[in-house]
Amino acid sequence: MKTIGLVGGTGWISSAEYYRIINEETNRRLGGLEFSKCILYSINYGEIDSFNKNNNRVGVYDLILDASIKLINSGAEGILLCANTLHQFVDKLELVLNVPIIHIANATANQIKQKEIQKVGLLGTKQTMEMNFYKSRLNASGIEVYVPELDDRNFIQQTISNELIKGIFLEKSRNRFVTICNDLINRGVEGIILGCTEIPLLLKQENVNIPLFDTLEIHAMAAVDFALY
Repeated sequence: MKTIGLVGGTGWISSAEYYRIINEETNRRLGGLEFSKCILYSINYGEIDSFNKNNNRVGVYDLILDASIKLINSGAEGILLCANTLHQFVDKLELVLNVPIIHIANATANQIKQKEIQKVGLLGTKQTMEMNFYKSRLNASGIEVYVPELDDRNFIQQTISNELIKGIFLEKSRNRFVTICNDLINRGVEGIILGCTEIPLLLKQENVNIPLFDTLEIHAMAAVDFALY
């Protein structure tokens, strides 16, 4: 069994879910009293938020690099960035780290292809929805990606920052997310990526009539695959 290094705290609510799912799935596969070998480094999200407000992506990258190096020095054999948005730094990190990074968009693309879906909506932070680092991975797998309109993207970002990352889950916010999903469905999408690891804690499959791709669970399962095979 390989040791997984989790870069967490972005936010801690979803990091706790990663830890739970990885251990439960490891035990489900191995049985007995077998659980995951993993190390969690939890970043203070306030530091990331401060850098983001100043558009300082280098500062965020340096935090993630430092956390990854500390995990590797502690015995991690693979790195899991426990947030979709952090994957904008993967290409750069891979040049300096000597262990694999388990990419959330690649794992998600594999799940979408298994369902033979070609058009998906993408919900996430504004960086995830508006930058190319995530969509390009999906496009490379033959998947078309649609994002919500600007007002909806702003609402999603505000909800993540002001509610979800603090563990606040409001019915009115869920209802707005459902409306956003229905708008994407009307644009022809066949599935929707919950591309922020806090969104699956608010929006559930029973709320939407097409497949939802829970990137938190997909990523955690990919980490177990990596550790055991």
